[in-house]
Amino acid sequence: MCGIVGAVAQRPVSGILLEGLRRLEYRGYDSAGLAVLEGDTIQRLRRAGKVANLSQAEQDMPLKGFSGIAHTRWATHGKPTENNAHPHMSGSDLAIVHNGIIENFEPLKQQLQSDGFIFTSDTDTEVIAHLVARSVNQGKSLQDAFLETVSHLEGAFALGVLHKDYPNQILASRKGSPLVVGVGIGENFIASDQMALLQVTDRFIYLEEGDFVQVTPDTLVIWDAELKQVDRPVKTFEHSLSTVDKGEFRHFMMKEIYEQPEVVKATLQGRISEKHLLEQAFGSDATAAFDQADHVQIIACGTSFHAGLVAKYWLEDMAGIPCAIEVASEYRYRKHVIPAKTLFVTISQSGETADTLAALRAVKGKVLASLAICNVPGSSLVRESDLCLMTNAGPEIGVASTKAFTTQLVALLMLSIALARRHGLTEAKEAELVQALHQLPVLLLAAVKLNKDIEVLSQDFAEKNHALFLGRGPLYPIAMEGALKLKEISYIHAEAYPAGELKHGPLALVDKEMPVIAVAPNNALLDKLKANLQEVKARGGELFVFAGADHIQPEEGLKVEQMPDVPEILEPIVYTIPLQLLSYHVAVLKGTDVDQPRNLAKSVTVE
Repeated sequence: MCGIVGAVAQRPVSGILLEGLRRLEYRGYDSAGLAVLEGDTIQRLRRAGKVANLSQAEQDMPLKGFSGIAHTRWATHGKPTENNAHPHMSGSDLAIVHNGIIENFEPLKQQLQSDGFIFTSDTDTEVIAHLVARSVNQGKSLQDAFLETVSHLEGAFALGVLHKDYPNQILASRKGSPLVVGVGIGENFIASDQMALLQVTDRFIYLEEGDFVQVTPDTLVIWDAELKQVDRPVKTFEHSLSTVDKGEFRHFMMKEIYEQPEVVKATLQGRISEKHLLEQAFGSDATAAFDQADHVQIIACGTSFHAGLVAKYWLEDMAGIPCAIEVASEYRYRKHVIPAKTLFVTISQSGETADTLAALRAVKGKVLASLAICNVPGSSLVRESDLCLMTNAGPEIGVASTKAFTTQLVALLMLSIALARRHGLTEAKEAELVQALHQLPVLLLAAVKLNKDIEVLSQDFAEKNHALFLGRGPLYPIAMEGALKLKEISYIHAEAYPAGELKHGPLALVDKEMPVIAVAPNNALLDKLKANLQEVKARGGELFVFAGADHIQPEEGLKVEQMPDVPEILEPIVYTIPLQLLSYHVAVLKGTDVDQPRNLAKSVTVE
């Protein structure tokens, strides 16, 4: 959750850098800074707090250089102070900006300190600056020094480097964190997000994993991870695809369903390496809190509550620590017992949900630490929590949550891995889980491509007024979310049950007018679920099953939508997609207002 902007031009760049930082404020940050090369001197300004503070400092001391780098920081290593703000420097010759987390910074720091380098911050980033400087001091070119440094780094990063002896030049590289090159005329740019540069260009090169680029006003030279010079295509940014425009879609909800592969990728970027979770993404104090936590309390409302229910399965299975989950409006109005060393987790898309905020305020000073899973930087929930993880879903316009929900699940899965590390999770198992997360965007894309099939399936619901959703294990909360989506936007009465509860009441409702929707991935509970489906079929019920490939066959009264094969840990996330699509298409058939269903609000800021 931080931003990079860099510029090399034939005009002063400080205004471009500051405007770029303003355009990245939506990402969330706690400090900001810029470094500009004036003559043979790098001038640096940094401020804790908002970009406005930095802008005022620049007005008081104008920077007039033609090349520079800038950054907004969200603290991972070290408190949000001016000393820890980027850019970081090694002496007065070199400045660097960095997004991501360097896993092996501690041994590198010890080595550099033994070589006489003095550290002035608590960050992992300063290690990179000193490594580059050390290589330059040994006689290497800036390019060779930068490449050598990158080879020593483990973790995730996007980097931009400025050196006083290499005017009109920025070097940059990416691994696990996004970075784009903005293409101008007589000027070129780098940024972590093209939104930062739309005031100066709409032409971009999207760097690929491992790419390294040399940027000057007139040239762009790119090398790939194998150090082969490559050409990357220049693409024009389509302004019509902005987050406040439906683009090719009829409704925002469908647009946001289709965005899920990309926004989940954004949730993961900079937070996982090839084999490891980079838990510093939760904040500079996260490691200490996670080390001590032996109980988790999750508080949420609506869709976010369903995400929390899934997390309970993950936490207790992987970490083996107790997890309680409760609706915020109930928790805040009852007497509750808080076990010692409780990590108090709140989940909210907006960060302004009144009941969730009230629950957080009620436990202030009574819990080990509070952690917010949220989509809106600067929201009340984020400001008032000790730790936070932003979901990076981008603005969600449709009232019925889609991409906010799946990104919450991803964030909670990362939390589960972080806590499980303290309770027996092996490195091999962590690597397996992280590799599954790397697959997730592709699996979500495969699920989204079922759209046309599900549109056809939805025809069977056009005249229905009731529906029953079934699931087992962590897929039961996904069934609950499917039922909520259907009732929210189609106004069909829908309920969800654990499939094993059919005989304890709901079976009395089953007939041909009560469609039953089941989520049935191929896991250890599949045979149990098949038996539950037979109970429905024997009573004349109409079944619609989303199943793992070829594990349930269609027959009379049983329609099956085949899902892609999915690692078991990801099943709740991927199986969410078809239920969203089903609710959407049924709502369109019913003629309801999909994006703004009656009686509902996007952000519930009252009791």
